[in-house]
Amino acid sequence: MFSLNPSDIKRQLRRLGLKNVDVETVEAEEVIIRSEGGKELVAYSPQVVIIKMPGGTAMIQIVAQSIEERERSIEEAPSISEEDVRLVAEQTGVSLEEARKALEEAGGDIAAAILLIEERKQAS
Repeated sequence: MFSLNPSDIKRQLRRLGLKNVDVETVEAEEVIIRSEGGKELVAYSPQVVIIKMPGGTAMIQIVAQSIEERERSIEEAPSISEEDVRLVAEQTGVSLEEARKALEEAGGDIAAAILLIEERKQAS
């Protein structure tokens, strides 16, 4: 399989004039990409490289052994109140939009959403 080497990627980006980038690899069993139309792409045994650019943008490169396309079952979103969103935003210092997203990912669990945001802050 084609191999992604973070050092080579960083060197190539420097040649293109991008000097302040951070390149890291992520160990994963699979990567799932969900589209709004109810489809999923599943990449199995992937090599994942995250390229963090100045200004907070990032690129993700995935090389996989195989890819499967499948229909996604649309799950009912948990009921999230505006009060919960404001509470998470106040406790973590993030935007209301970011707080809502974390609550959705945490299935409406306020404590889990706060922990998720704090983990993301530490990873940045």
